[in-house]
Amino acid sequence: MEVKQATVNHIPEVADLFNQYRIFYKQPSDLNGAAAFLTERLHLQQSIIFIAVNQAKGEVIGFTQLYPSFSSVSMKRSFILNDLFVAESYRGHGAAQLLLDQAKTYALENGAKGVELSTAMDNSQAQSLYERNGYEKDEVYFHYYLSI
Repeated sequence: MEVKQATVNHIPEVADLFNQYRIFYKQPSDLNGAAAFLTERLHLQQSIIFIAVNQAKGEVIGFTQLYPSFSSVSMKRSFILNDLFVAESYRGHGAAQLLLDQAKTYALENGAKGVELSTAMDNSQAQSLYERNGYEKDEVYFHYYLSI
């Protein structure tokens, strides 16, 4: 298994996984929309996507997507790890760990303060993975969101 940064050439494979990820979070399937969304993010350099590849089969089996952000208080760059997904048949084989490691390495190499993420309250498997990797549940700040 290897992890590498995705390019627009990987969009068809990543879009399928991205579509499955959205379905996991109770969104309707929209493969064309997923491909268009990811293509736009990469063309506009608004996100960084890393993919896990099963080298034996040449198959993309997982991905993570980072969005650049900034911390005004620390005056440093940060990243939002918005998506992490591994195909169901490859879960438990280390792909998610490799993707998290690559996200951390990328953040360090780019002088970031840290990496922020969120997950569903009932996604205990993901929570366990994040906590094993040093991510801490925010007990200091409330997070709010305005739907428009």
